Amino acid sequence: MPQSTDRQSDPAAATATLAAEAALLEGRLSLLREAIETVDARIHAVSETLRRLQLSAAGSPDHEAPAGREGGARLDHSTPGRA
Repeated sequence: MPQSTDRQSDPAAATATLAAEAALLEGRLSLLREAIETVDARIHAVSETLRRLQLSAAGSPDHEAPAGREGGARLDHSTPGRA
C-alpha cells in the first residue's frame, strides 16, 4: 500500500525542523544550567551562613541547648503518651 503524500516528508524539511528543535533545546539547556548555577551559589551561601552561625553560637559563653534538648538529649519515645 503506497504512503499518502501527507505522510511523506522532505529530508531537507525534516533536517531543518530537527535543527530548529535542537537549537531550541540547546537554548533551554543553557537556561537550565544557569538556573542550576544560581541555585548552587545560593545553597553555598546559605550553608556558609549556617556554618558561621553555628560557630558563633558554639563560641558564645551563654550558649545553651534549646529547651527540651539539653546536652543533645533525644526525646523519650518509649513511654506511651509522650511525644
